Amino acid sequence: MPAKALWITPLALAAAALLVSGCASVRESAAERSHPPSGQFVEVDGHRVHAWVEGSGPDLVLIHGSSGNLRDFTHTLTAKLTGRYRVIAFDRPGLGYTPEMNPDGDSLKAQAALLQRAAAQLGADKPIVLGQSLGGAVALAWATYTPDALSALVTVSGVSHPWDGPLSTYYQVLSNPVGQVTAVPAMTAFVPRSAIESALEDVFAPQAVPEGYLDHFGARLTLRRATLRANADQRARLKSDVEAQWPLYASEIKVPIEVVHGTEDTTVGYGIHAVRMDVEVDLANVTPIEGAGHMPHHTHQDAVIAAIDRAASRAGLR
Repeated sequence: MPAKALWITPLALAAAALLVSGCASVRESAAERSHPPSGQFVEVDGHRVHAWVEGSGPDLVLIHGSSGNLRDFTHTLTAKLTGRYRVIAFDRPGLGYTPEMNPDGDSLKAQAALLQRAAAQLGADKPIVLGQSLGGAVALAWATYTPDALSALVTVSGVSHPWDGPLSTYYQVLSNPVGQVTAVPAMTAFVPRSAIESALEDVFAPQAVPEGYLDHFGARLTLRRATLRANADQRARLKSDVEAQWPLYASEIKVPIEVVHGTEDTTVGYGIHAVRMDVEVDLANVTPIEGAGHMPHHTHQDAVIAAIDRAASRAGLR
Protein backbone atom coordinates (compact mmCIF):
# COMPACT_ATOMS: atom_id res chain seq x y z
CA MET A 1 0.00 0.00 0.00
CA PRO A 2 1.40 3.44 -0.90
CA ALA A 3 2.50 5.51 2.09
CA LYS A 4 0.02 8.23 1.12
CA ALA A 5 -2.90 5.83 1.51
CA LEU A 6 -1.81 4.96 5.02
CA TRP A 7 -2.82 8.40 6.26
CA ILE A 8 -5.54 9.26 3.72
CA THR A 9 -7.71 6.27 4.66
CA PRO A 10 -7.90 7.05 8.42
CA LEU A 11 -8.57 10.70 7.64
CA ALA A 12 -11.39 9.74 5.29
CA LEU A 13 -12.92 7.45 7.92
CA ALA A 14 -12.64 10.16 10.57
CA ALA A 15 -14.26 12.70 8.26
CA ALA A 16 -17.11 10.28 7.50
CA ALA A 17 -17.63 9.62 11.20
CA LEU A 18 -17.77 13.36 11.90
CA LEU A 19 -20.27 13.86 9.10
CA VAL A 20 -22.52 11.10 10.41
CA SER A 21 -22.25 12.37 13.99
CA GLY A 22 -23.03 15.92 12.92
CA CYS A 23 -26.07 14.88 10.88
CA ALA A 24 -27.28 12.70 13.75
CA SER A 25 -26.96 15.57 16.24
CA VAL A 26 -28.92 17.91 13.97
CA ARG A 27 -31.76 15.40 13.64
CA GLU A 28 -31.82 14.66 17.38
CA SER A 29 -32.05 18.37 18.20
CA ALA A 30 -34.84 18.84 15.68
CA ALA A 31 -36.77 15.89 17.12
CA GLU A 32 -36.55 17.28 20.64
CA ARG A 33 -37.57 20.77 19.54
CA SER A 34 -40.61 19.51 17.66
CA HIS A 35 -41.63 16.99 20.35
CA PRO A 36 -40.46 18.26 23.75
CA PRO A 37 -41.48 16.62 27.04
CA SER A 38 -45.26 16.77 27.34
CA GLY A 39 -45.51 15.84 31.01
CA GLN A 40 -43.66 16.24 34.28
CA PHE A 41 -40.58 14.63 35.79
CA VAL A 42 -40.47 12.45 38.89
CA GLU A 43 -37.16 11.55 40.53
CA VAL A 44 -36.84 8.02 41.88
CA ASP A 45 -33.61 7.28 43.75
CA GLY A 46 -31.81 9.85 41.62
CA HIS A 47 -33.29 8.61 38.34
CA ARG A 48 -35.58 10.91 36.37
CA VAL A 49 -38.87 9.52 35.02
CA HIS A 50 -41.06 11.37 32.51
CA ALA A 51 -44.78 11.10 33.31
CA TRP A 52 -47.94 12.52 31.75
CA VAL A 53 -50.78 12.84 34.30
CA GLU A 54 -54.36 13.92 33.65
CA GLY A 55 -57.94 13.08 34.66
CA SER A 56 -59.75 11.96 37.78
CA GLY A 57 -60.98 8.64 39.11
CA PRO A 58 -59.18 5.34 39.79
CA ASP A 59 -55.49 5.51 38.95
CA LEU A 60 -54.57 3.97 35.58
CA VAL A 61 -50.92 3.58 34.54
CA LEU A 62 -50.11 3.18 30.82
CA ILE A 63 -46.82 1.54 29.73
CA HIS A 64 -45.85 1.77 26.05
CA GLY A 65 -44.13 -0.82 23.91
CA SER A 66 -40.83 -1.23 22.09
CA SER A 67 -39.53 1.75 20.09
CA GLY A 68 -42.23 3.88 21.67
CA ASN A 69 -42.91 6.67 24.12
CA LEU A 70 -45.93 7.90 26.08
CA ARG A 71 -47.14 9.89 23.07
CA ASP A 72 -48.36 6.58 21.67
CA PHE A 73 -51.20 6.80 24.19
CA THR A 74 -51.86 10.54 24.09
CA HIS A 75 -52.71 10.60 20.39
CA THR A 76 -56.40 9.79 21.00
CA LEU A 77 -56.75 7.09 23.68
CA THR A 78 -56.12 9.15 26.81
CA ALA A 79 -58.79 11.69 25.84
CA LYS A 80 -61.34 8.86 26.09
CA LEU A 81 -60.09 7.77 29.52
CA THR A 82 -59.44 10.92 31.55
CA GLY A 83 -63.12 11.52 32.22
CA ARG A 84 -63.25 8.30 34.27
CA TYR A 85 -59.66 7.60 35.30
CA ARG A 86 -56.65 9.47 36.59
CA VAL A 87 -54.29 8.49 33.80
CA ILE A 88 -50.52 8.29 34.25
CA ALA A 89 -48.54 7.51 31.10
CA PHE A 90 -44.82 6.88 31.49
CA ASP A 91 -41.84 6.92 29.18
CA ARG A 92 -40.09 3.63 29.86
CA PRO A 93 -36.36 3.73 30.76
CA GLY A 94 -34.19 4.55 27.78
CA LEU A 95 -37.10 5.80 25.68
CA GLY A 96 -38.88 9.11 25.35
CA TYR A 97 -37.49 11.37 28.06
CA THR A 98 -36.73 8.78 30.73
CA PRO A 99 -33.00 7.91 30.66
CA GLU A 100 -31.92 4.28 30.73
CA MET A 101 -30.71 2.79 34.00
CA ASN A 102 -28.43 -0.03 32.87
CA PRO A 103 -26.16 0.44 29.83
CA ASP A 104 -26.40 -3.32 29.20
CA GLY A 105 -30.20 -3.18 28.91
CA ASP A 106 -32.84 -2.51 31.53
CA SER A 107 -34.54 -5.71 32.67
CA LEU A 108 -38.30 -6.06 32.80
CA LYS A 109 -38.11 -6.33 36.59
CA ALA A 110 -35.99 -3.18 36.91
CA GLN A 111 -38.25 -1.19 34.60
CA ALA A 112 -41.34 -2.28 36.51
CA ALA A 113 -39.77 -1.41 39.85
CA LEU A 114 -38.80 2.08 38.66
CA LEU A 115 -42.24 2.84 37.23
CA GLN A 116 -44.00 1.40 40.29
CA ARG A 117 -42.03 3.73 42.57
CA ALA A 118 -42.66 6.67 40.24
CA ALA A 119 -46.39 5.95 40.29
CA ALA A 120 -46.34 5.79 44.09
CA GLN A 121 -44.67 9.21 44.21
CA LEU A 122 -47.54 10.50 42.08
CA GLY A 123 -50.02 9.14 44.62
CA ALA A 124 -50.88 5.93 42.74
CA ASP A 125 -50.06 3.20 45.27
CA LYS A 126 -52.29 0.53 43.72
CA PRO A 127 -53.20 1.58 40.18
CA ILE A 128 -54.66 -0.40 37.34
CA VAL A 129 -51.61 -1.10 35.16
CA LEU A 130 -51.93 -1.42 31.38
CA GLY A 131 -49.01 -2.45 29.21
CA GLN A 132 -48.90 -2.68 25.41
CA SER A 133 -46.54 -5.03 23.53
CA LEU A 134 -43.18 -5.05 25.36
CA GLY A 135 -44.88 -2.77 27.88
CA GLY A 136 -47.19 -5.72 28.57
CA ALA A 137 -44.16 -7.72 29.71
CA VAL A 138 -43.17 -4.82 31.98
CA ALA A 139 -46.71 -4.67 33.38
CA LEU A 140 -46.60 -8.43 34.00
CA ALA A 141 -43.27 -7.98 35.82
CA TRP A 142 -44.93 -5.31 38.00
CA ALA A 143 -47.76 -7.72 38.87
CA THR A 144 -45.41 -10.68 39.36
CA TYR A 145 -42.69 -9.11 41.49
CA THR A 146 -44.74 -6.49 43.40
CA PRO A 147 -48.23 -8.04 43.44
CA ASP A 148 -49.45 -5.79 46.26
CA ALA A 149 -48.60 -2.62 44.33
CA LEU A 150 -51.45 -2.68 41.82
CA SER A 151 -55.20 -3.30 41.74
CA ALA A 152 -55.61 -4.88 38.31
CA LEU A 153 -53.63 -5.67 35.18
CA VAL A 154 -54.45 -5.13 31.50
CA THR A 155 -52.23 -6.28 28.65
CA VAL A 156 -52.81 -5.17 25.07
CA SER A 157 -50.91 -7.19 22.46
CA GLY A 158 -48.69 -8.02 25.40
CA VAL A 159 -45.51 -10.08 25.41
CA SER A 160 -46.06 -12.71 28.08
CA HIS A 161 -44.38 -16.00 27.11
CA PRO A 162 -41.18 -17.28 25.48
CA TRP A 163 -41.16 -17.86 21.74
CA ASP A 164 -39.10 -19.92 19.32
CA GLY A 165 -36.41 -18.42 17.15
CA PRO A 166 -33.37 -16.16 17.56
CA LEU A 167 -33.17 -12.41 17.94
CA SER A 168 -33.85 -10.70 14.62
CA THR A 169 -30.85 -9.61 12.54
CA TYR A 170 -31.90 -5.98 13.01
CA TYR A 171 -31.61 -6.18 16.78
CA GLN A 172 -28.54 -8.40 16.63
CA VAL A 173 -26.78 -5.59 14.77
CA LEU A 174 -28.10 -2.72 16.89
CA SER A 175 -27.33 -4.45 20.21
CA ASN A 176 -23.80 -5.39 19.09
CA PRO A 177 -21.02 -3.01 20.28
CA VAL A 178 -19.79 -2.53 16.71
CA GLY A 179 -23.30 -1.89 15.42
CA GLN A 180 -23.90 0.60 18.20
CA VAL A 181 -21.04 2.80 17.05
CA THR A 182 -21.62 2.37 13.30
CA ALA A 183 -25.17 1.38 12.32
CA VAL A 184 -26.92 3.31 15.08
CA PRO A 185 -25.48 6.77 14.24
CA ALA A 186 -26.08 6.14 10.53
CA MET A 187 -29.73 5.36 11.21
CA THR A 188 -30.14 8.51 13.29
CA ALA A 189 -28.51 10.59 10.59
CA PHE A 190 -30.03 9.21 7.41
CA VAL A 191 -33.27 7.21 7.87
CA PRO A 192 -35.86 9.01 5.69
CA ARG A 193 -39.47 9.74 6.59
CA SER A 194 -40.61 7.22 3.99
CA ALA A 195 -38.86 4.41 5.89
CA ILE A 196 -40.56 5.50 9.12
CA GLU A 197 -43.94 5.53 7.39
CA SER A 198 -43.32 2.04 6.00
CA ALA A 199 -42.31 0.68 9.41
CA LEU A 200 -45.47 2.09 11.00
CA GLU A 201 -47.62 0.58 8.27
CA ASP A 202 -46.11 -2.81 9.08
CA VAL A 203 -46.77 -2.40 12.82
CA PHE A 204 -50.40 -1.37 12.31
CA ALA A 205 -51.22 -3.93 9.58
CA PRO A 206 -53.74 -5.14 8.60
CA GLN A 207 -55.29 -1.87 9.81
CA ALA A 208 -54.19 1.56 8.60
CA VAL A 209 -52.06 4.02 10.55
CA PRO A 210 -54.44 6.58 12.11
CA GLU A 211 -54.46 10.02 10.57
CA GLY A 212 -52.04 12.34 12.34
CA TYR A 213 -50.39 9.58 14.36
CA LEU A 214 -46.90 9.86 12.88
CA ASP A 215 -46.65 13.60 13.48
CA HIS A 216 -48.07 13.34 17.01
CA PHE A 217 -45.95 10.36 18.04
CA GLY A 218 -42.60 11.88 17.16
CA ALA A 219 -40.94 8.85 15.62
CA ARG A 220 -37.60 10.61 15.38
CA LEU A 221 -37.41 10.61 19.17
CA THR A 222 -37.12 6.85 18.80
CA LEU A 223 -34.30 7.30 16.26
CA ARG A 224 -32.02 9.19 18.64
CA ARG A 225 -28.78 7.31 19.18
CA ALA A 226 -29.20 6.68 22.91
CA THR A 227 -32.78 5.54 22.39
CA LEU A 228 -31.90 3.14 19.55
CA ARG A 229 -29.18 1.58 21.69
CA ALA A 230 -31.36 1.29 24.80
CA ASN A 231 -34.25 -0.20 22.86
CA ALA A 232 -31.98 -2.73 21.13
CA ASP A 233 -30.39 -3.77 24.42
CA GLN A 234 -33.84 -4.31 25.96
CA ARG A 235 -34.93 -6.39 22.99
CA ALA A 236 -31.75 -8.45 23.18
CA ARG A 237 -32.51 -9.47 26.77
CA LEU A 238 -36.32 -9.62 26.48
CA LYS A 239 -36.62 -13.35 25.82
CA SER A 240 -34.46 -14.34 28.79
CA ASP A 241 -36.37 -11.94 31.06
CA VAL A 242 -39.68 -13.42 29.94
CA GLU A 243 -38.35 -16.95 30.44
CA ALA A 244 -37.55 -16.02 34.05
CA GLN A 245 -40.93 -14.51 34.91
CA TRP A 246 -43.63 -16.44 33.02
CA PRO A 247 -43.54 -19.54 35.30
CA LEU A 248 -44.44 -17.24 38.22
CA TYR A 249 -47.64 -15.73 36.81
CA ALA A 250 -50.10 -18.29 38.13
CA SER A 251 -48.64 -18.39 41.63
CA GLU A 252 -47.57 -14.77 42.19
CA ILE A 253 -50.10 -12.52 40.44
CA LYS A 254 -53.00 -11.82 42.78
CA VAL A 255 -55.05 -9.27 40.83
CA PRO A 256 -57.62 -9.47 38.01
CA ILE A 257 -56.02 -9.70 34.56
CA GLU A 258 -57.62 -8.58 31.31
CA VAL A 259 -55.84 -9.62 28.12
CA VAL A 260 -56.73 -7.94 24.80
CA HIS A 261 -55.03 -9.30 21.69
CA GLY A 262 -55.61 -9.12 17.94
CA THR A 263 -55.87 -12.48 16.22
CA GLU A 264 -53.90 -11.16 13.22
CA ASP A 265 -51.04 -9.76 15.29
CA THR A 266 -47.81 -10.77 13.54
CA THR A 267 -45.54 -8.83 15.90
CA VAL A 268 -46.59 -10.51 19.16
CA GLY A 269 -48.45 -13.65 18.14
CA TYR A 270 -51.89 -14.25 19.63
CA GLY A 271 -51.36 -18.01 19.90
CA ILE A 272 -47.97 -17.74 21.59
CA HIS A 273 -48.98 -15.19 24.20
CA ALA A 274 -52.70 -14.59 24.75
CA VAL A 275 -53.77 -18.21 24.33
CA ARG A 276 -51.20 -19.38 26.85
CA MET A 277 -52.32 -16.75 29.35
CA ASP A 278 -55.86 -18.05 28.92
CA VAL A 279 -54.82 -21.66 29.54
CA GLU A 280 -52.27 -21.16 32.30
CA VAL A 281 -53.47 -18.24 34.44
CA ASP A 282 -56.87 -18.55 36.10
CA LEU A 283 -57.16 -14.83 36.82
CA ALA A 284 -56.72 -13.95 33.14
CA ASN A 285 -59.76 -13.07 31.05
CA VAL A 286 -58.74 -13.06 27.39
CA THR A 287 -60.54 -11.01 24.75
CA PRO A 288 -59.48 -11.87 21.19
CA ILE A 289 -60.17 -9.19 18.60
CA GLU A 290 -60.86 -10.94 15.33
CA GLY A 291 -58.90 -9.51 12.43
CA ALA A 292 -57.01 -6.97 14.52
CA GLY A 293 -53.26 -6.45 14.31
CA HIS A 294 -50.74 -5.25 16.86
CA MET A 295 -52.21 -1.83 17.73
CA PRO A 296 -55.80 -2.31 18.96
CA HIS A 297 -55.41 0.56 21.45
CA HIS A 298 -55.65 2.71 18.31
CA THR A 299 -57.66 0.59 15.89
CA HIS A 300 -60.16 -1.02 18.30
CA GLN A 301 -60.27 1.41 21.20
CA ASP A 302 -63.75 0.45 22.41
CA ALA A 303 -62.56 -3.10 23.13
CA VAL A 304 -59.51 -1.85 25.00
CA ILE A 305 -61.52 0.65 27.07
CA ALA A 306 -64.07 -2.07 27.87
CA ALA A 307 -61.23 -4.26 29.14
CA ILE A 308 -60.00 -1.45 31.37
CA ASP A 309 -63.51 -0.96 32.74
CA ARG A 310 -63.84 -4.72 33.40
CA ALA A 311 -60.53 -4.71 35.23
CA ALA A 312 -61.69 -1.80 37.36
CA SER A 313 -64.97 -3.56 38.16
CA ARG A 314 -63.27 -6.85 38.98
CA ALA A 315 -60.93 -4.96 41.32
CA GLY A 316 -63.85 -3.28 43.08
CA LEU A 317 -62.92 0.17 41.82
CA ARG A 318 -66.27 0.77 40.09
